[in-house]
Amino acid sequence: MDLNQSIDNVREILNETFVLREQALKLSRETIRFCANSIRASHRREFDKARELLEEAKSRVFEVKEMLKDKPEIYFTGYVLDAQKEYGEAVLTNAIIRNVPLPNHTEIGIEPAVYLNSLAEAAGESRRYALDEMRNNNFDNVQRCLYVMDDIYCMLITVDFPDAISLGLKRHTDMVRNILEKTRSEITIIKHQNELKSSIDKLIEIQNK
Repeated sequence: MDLNQSIDNVREILNETFVLREQALKLSRETIRFCANSIRASHRREFDKARELLEEAKSRVFEVKEMLKDKPEIYFTGYVLDAQKEYGEAVLTNAIIRNVPLPNHTEIGIEPAVYLNSLAEAAGESRRYALDEMRNNNFDNVQRCLYVMDDIYCMLITVDFPDAISLGLKRHTDMVRNILEKTRSEITIIKHQNELKSSIDKLIEIQNK
């Protein structure tokens, strides 16, 4: 055996892996940036802009998947799956705000466990949307968001696997429970405040007649 040749072969393989790792890292960072901007656009109801940003993110997610199809040691690292999670969150948030059916993980093109964590993150964005709608007195949308958050939580608590398989889903599920309870409480308080204000306004109107 030629030891020098063996080392050269290994060095070549590792160099190829390193190059792919750097490319995947760059694309993953870009994906996360596009997704954050897409979520912001969805909240602002700039849906054309949100869709364009999602397309940019999607192209990078699938480019990384193709690039690393023979490199699982890179593909299943944190930053690649984190980028997928952000992409899933952006797609699901957009669907929730637009009130369209939520796509499944194969339709989005992300890993199953990543999809579940994306759902949890999208529930957090639903709270943000619900609070905005409360300020605008759009309580139909607020109630709809609450139903979506509740559906997501009820589904997530049925998934019970070790963190190594579910990618830490339990922590995200606990987060969904907390924001669901907090949002429900805030909605109840605001509704009662509005009912009280309405009653006071009617009483003042009667007294002024």
